[in-house]
Amino acid sequence: MHLTNRIPDLDRRFLLLAIIPALSLLIFITVSPISNSRFSSFSTFAPLRSILLPRNAAPANSSASPAAQRLASSRIAVCLVGGARRFELSGPSIMQNILQAYPNSDLFLHSPLDANTFKFSLLKSAPKLASVKIFTPRPLPQDESQVRVLTAANSPNGIQGLLQYFNLVEGCLNMIRSYQRTHNFTYDWIVRTRVDGYWSSPLDPELFVPGKYVVPPGSSYGGLNDRLGIGDFNSSAVALSRLSLIPKLDAAGQRNLNSERSFLFQLVTQNVSYVAKRAPFCIVSDRRYSFPPGRYGVPVAAMSSNGPLSGAKCRPCEPICEGSCVGRVMAGLDKGWSWTEWVNGTLKMCDAHQEWERGWEKVFDRVAGKRLAKWRKRVGEMGLEECVRDFKEMRRRVTGDWVAPPAEDICRLGFNGKKS
Repeated sequence: MHLTNRIPDLDRRFLLLAIIPALSLLIFITVSPISNSRFSSFSTFAPLRSILLPRNAAPANSSASPAAQRLASSRIAVCLVGGARRFELSGPSIMQNILQAYPNSDLFLHSPLDANTFKFSLLKSAPKLASVKIFTPRPLPQDESQVRVLTAANSPNGIQGLLQYFNLVEGCLNMIRSYQRTHNFTYDWIVRTRVDGYWSSPLDPELFVPGKYVVPPGSSYGGLNDRLGIGDFNSSAVALSRLSLIPKLDAAGQRNLNSERSFLFQLVTQNVSYVAKRAPFCIVSDRRYSFPPGRYGVPVAAMSSNGPLSGAKCRPCEPICEGSCVGRVMAGLDKGWSWTEWVNGTLKMCDAHQEWERGWEKVFDRVAGKRLAKWRKRVGEMGLEECVRDFKEMRRRVTGDWVAPPAEDICRLGFNGKKS
């Protein structure tokens, strides 16, 4: 006779009520991702876990690469700099492929105020907002060392344009330092990228390289591609000190440097090791460039390119040059200037000598997909009141400093004073 047959029905029900909660607890401890971190420090559960899990059992995320596993426990600051421009195209891709791909990252935004700034209201949906600084741009003073070290050649706004850009980058570093002091910790990694960068796929964990500062290949203009940088805090502190290290470049005898060469010598003079790795992003540009580009011209990629484009200029277009055509064009470019990787069909080219073609919206929506297309349309349909409401929600979610004009002023500037 079975034991259960000897147990009265009432007692059997009490026995089940006692067993079920215990089994539920054991299952929770076994399968919950929390059990591998928060509960592992409690000795109460250690005997249970040793019974339920083999001694050498792999963690729940064991299928991830070593780099991804390492980053899961790292503190990451994402430094986003530049004007809003086409942020309705680039912003959602940054949120999806950087901020959401690394939920342990904090966003720092440093941007000048202009008529496009209202588009930053999209960031109310960013996972984590650390600090925001939106400022009214003013001319920066130029000293003799800056005039000696930097060149106005090929800079749309001369040396002043370089100083404004350097101020954006180093200003973001200062925001990160302030946040660290307030919260008493140091970031393991800093990802510095641009507001106008369109990301076609997630930021790869392999781009976080211990002991190296990572930059994209191509678009080097005689130095290093400065459209993206990834490094630990110490190397990033050097790489992002674009203004304060100019006197050291001057003392080292460096002269007539553009942004990319200045960036290269910053790292070299401060003994920061670097490595170039391809990254899946391009810089969305409204500028016009001749086609086909000459030896020192600028190729403009179609957003539909397979990539990764590593920060090449791009726009949403129907490609005018693909396959063997691309090979012929790229063969005529100086590889140390505006060249970008193009083999194996990774690059399709636009004719960018005129404004964006009619119907570019449909091209973008097709390339980016429904989710990002929805964000683009939302900006086009946004009213003044919605913009103000979103900025106020964005400010409420910031955990650090908020330095910006009132939401009403930002939104009115974008909507040219129109009522919603």
